[in-house]
Amino acid sequence: MAKMVDKVREIMVIPAQIRNIAIAAHIDHGKTTLSDNLLAGAGMMSEELAGKVCALDFHEDEQTRGITIDTAAVNMVHTVAGKEFLINLLDTPGHVDFGGDVTRAMRAVDGAVVLCCASEGIMPQTETVLRQALKERVKPILFINKTDRLIRELKLTPEKMQERFVKIITHVNKLIMDIAEKDYGPKWQVNVNDGSVCFGSAYHNWALSFDYMKKKNISFKDIIDAYEQDTWKELGKKAPLHEVLLDAVIKHLPNPKVSQKYRIPKIWHGDPESPLGQSLINCDPKGPLMFVVTKVVVDPQAGEISAGRIFSGSLNKGDTIYLYKAKSTLRAQQVYIYNGAKREIVDHVPAGNIIGVGGLKNAYPGETVSTQQDADPFEAITHIFDPVMTKSIEVKNPAELPKLIDVLMQVGKEDPSIVIEINQETGEYLMHGMGELHLEVIENRIIKEKGVAIKTSSPIVVYRETIKRESPDSEEGKSPNKHNKVYIHVEPLEEGVVQALKEKKIREGRIKKKDKDVWESFIEAGYDSKTARDIRCVANGNILIDGTRGIVNINEVMEMIIDMFEDVMKGGPIAREPCIKVKVVVDDLKLHEDAIHRGPAQMYPAVRDAVRAAMLTAQPILYEPVQTLQFEAPVEYMGEISKVISNKRGQLLDMKQESESIEVIGKLPVAEMFGLASELRSATGGRGNFFLIDQNFEKLPEELQEKVKRQIRNRKGISIDAEVAKG
Repeated sequence: MAKMVDKVREIMVIPAQIRNIAIAAHIDHGKTTLSDNLLAGAGMMSEELAGKVCALDFHEDEQTRGITIDTAAVNMVHTVAGKEFLINLLDTPGHVDFGGDVTRAMRAVDGAVVLCCASEGIMPQTETVLRQALKERVKPILFINKTDRLIRELKLTPEKMQERFVKIITHVNKLIMDIAEKDYGPKWQVNVNDGSVCFGSAYHNWALSFDYMKKKNISFKDIIDAYEQDTWKELGKKAPLHEVLLDAVIKHLPNPKVSQKYRIPKIWHGDPESPLGQSLINCDPKGPLMFVVTKVVVDPQAGEISAGRIFSGSLNKGDTIYLYKAKSTLRAQQVYIYNGAKREIVDHVPAGNIIGVGGLKNAYPGETVSTQQDADPFEAITHIFDPVMTKSIEVKNPAELPKLIDVLMQVGKEDPSIVIEINQETGEYLMHGMGELHLEVIENRIIKEKGVAIKTSSPIVVYRETIKRESPDSEEGKSPNKHNKVYIHVEPLEEGVVQALKEKKIREGRIKKKDKDVWESFIEAGYDSKTARDIRCVANGNILIDGTRGIVNINEVMEMIIDMFEDVMKGGPIAREPCIKVKVVVDDLKLHEDAIHRGPAQMYPAVRDAVRAAMLTAQPILYEPVQTLQFEAPVEYMGEISKVISNKRGQLLDMKQESESIEVIGKLPVAEMFGLASELRSATGGRGNFFLIDQNFEKLPEELQEKVKRQIRNRKGISIDAEVAKG
């Protein structure tokens, strides 16, 4: 294997010969089987096993469930016309509960092979992964997999197959036009004639593209004949999948030097003209180090390995580096390149590569690592959907509590879509996840892989708090020493801004004077320029505006005001659930002239009390998470599916019949979705499926408001005092 590592070392210093790519698709469309074939083609595993072992599903639970849960990385070398290229490949999960892993992988890559099943066509999760790629300015190409099923099972004629391909390609191109930013939609269309669309069978290890058919003089008729004459096993030699697909990757997907010119302005908001900005845009190996962690894996022998992408500079073993979020300086103890499930140690890696680093304690995915302490960090990596289900965890043996805390910290690093929360007041350990399967997988890993015996509550739903109207007056908050006063009012956030935030057109975070792009996004969403310039923070879909005029020391307390704004938005006044769609406006401040009398101990309670009081006078209400799902089953189960939806407080939005099967779109409250998978199985004799299309928060019906509010408050042990009862 040393030979492969030596090749990788040689090529990783030539950015023009590097391609960083992810394989992304709907669940069960064949991503890991495809990745196996690419590994076999690179000589990293036997061809007989390819497509059957799922070599990149390292975890035992991935092999038993037959799905990819974690993104796996591998570096391989592919030769085109005598020139060697380094392919850094990430195999990502398809199940929507593990979609956070796809979002993080997209930060590290420049191109994506979007995989789609020839018989199923474009599915909800195909659309989601395209959305995740285009949001990070990652260029897609298309691979239509399982083409053999059209020939063997559906017995389609070449004309009918062509019709189906055209339908899939048109659908993908429409999605790219709709989702991508306006400059990229037309430029990134996929096309059979230029070879940016390939089709084949990952299971049978063959593929074709227009380029390859011309080059090797193979026609589609040869493929059909091979299946009819039962000589299809030879197709893998005639048109090997790895050769066809990687040729297309090298021709159509950009190298780091090309991609960073347009990707950096999207994912890094520092000054592009600064020396660091220029180094990032030019992928300069001699510039300051900028490395983004996209995944943390805890290895029993090597400890924490932080995988990610170097965008600027070079990383050497032993370098002293600074972690922005963790605010700590550490040494890079080891630097690795990936070799399937194995890691190989190297001394030095330049910009443009995906690598692993050992020894970065406290690094979480999304962390920016640099040799400069004053650089602007990369934009936070945000997932399309929020966690909406929670379980509380207890250890069976109290002596294992310290171990549980360590394990939960590890779990939060390995999968940041899982949010771990330790409730100091009730001593509860909470785990928030994307769905039932997500929480179940993590729970099993804690017990089996981490060896902690735990018991968990049944899943609980995470609600949101918001307000119905503007608060009638400014509410006053006083500091404990009575020397500082804050006056705040709240309003519901305008629909245009809510929509722009949902579509990620406005970025979250604290806003500085120089953040012109954020003001412009607000102006585009309907604000006048004066209001847009007064926005100080965007936190989880809520905004803080400084509406004061001429307050002398405001800059000294603004960070504290933002701290408490963020704090109340994480836990609102009626049930300590996160807030959404709230605009908080600071109307006035009366501050003690001496800085010592207006520190955090004075300002924090004043701001917190004022925001909560203002929300309580603005008719606060609860919103519940609602998911839009696509159900599929044979036609005869149409009535059963409608019944399942209506029994769960759901709404039927759309229904389409395609030959023998029915496709139903329904909207269901997450609170009613527990056990949905097993109910659907029994209602459809095991032949029904459902997939997540979208997720929103909608107003909880009036008749349930009081009941749910009391349930949450009882569970959290919040006293139902008079002030909040009136809210």
